[in-house]
Amino acid sequence: MPPEIIPILEEPALTATNTETALVIADIHLGIEWDLYRSGINLPSRMKDRLDRILGYIQAVSPDRVVLLGDVKHNVPQVSWQEKDEIPRFLETLAEHAHVDIFPGNHDGGIEFLFSGQKGIKVHSARGAVLDGIGYFHGHTWPAPELLAASHVITAHNHPTVRFTDTFGYSIVEPAWVRTKFKAEALKERFGNLDFEDRKDWADPEVFIMPAFNELCGGVPFNESTQEDLLGPVFSSGGIELESAEVYLLDGTRLGQIRNIRKLQHTKVRSKIGSRNRKKWEKST
Repeated sequence: MPPEIIPILEEPALTATNTETALVIADIHLGIEWDLYRSGINLPSRMKDRLDRILGYIQAVSPDRVVLLGDVKHNVPQVSWQEKDEIPRFLETLAEHAHVDIFPGNHDGGIEFLFSGQKGIKVHSARGAVLDGIGYFHGHTWPAPELLAASHVITAHNHPTVRFTDTFGYSIVEPAWVRTKFKAEALKERFGNLDFEDRKDWADPEVFIMPAFNELCGGVPFNESTQEDLLGPVFSSGGIELESAEVYLLDGTRLGQIRNIRKLQHTKVRSKIGSRNRKKWEKST
């Protein structure tokens, strides 16, 4: 049987089950409060709340492993005092309940120095890896070639949302799941050594793009975005099917394909200026 990818209802987390069960969470961005403080916004740390929330998932689904799909920490290139204090406790507490796999994101430089190196925590390559038949990578790099031979790939990085704006200009933004496919033609130039006619090299995997766990991070409104607005080389190069991608809200509501959501009167097209600013933000992070 193929692996089962099941989002946790009303939560930005999912379980991936094959021969074992993984709890998958992305874009936690521990230490974001310190960054906001430097910008004049004073918020208390919410590390304990986030940890308790994840421990609740663990209690509910009893996973064999916890997969942290990138951007566990927030500040780059430095490591803040908040991260030095909180990340070791956060990771080591999770490791008391299940094996922890970290797939580092663009914010995770040096994360391997922030915990004791115990056997229950492993930091994988930034290009990802296949665990129990399922491919994982954060999304700020090209994936490792072996991910393309998996039946399912789970990625993150873009913090997908949908945004609807009414006639008075007021908007509502909701985090969202995106389910799509890679575009083989767009990947062939990058992965020229692979035989896209051979199932051992190319399994045409289903791709799941995860919403951010940290609600303070903001996100990319996929219904307003072109491929040039998306972050990471696979996304910005057109390596995923965008228009036919399916969008779901956290409560399980299926909104349908992005091409159809764009037709709604409450969806606005992002300006080219907005696209350029988004690219500047990507380079700075």
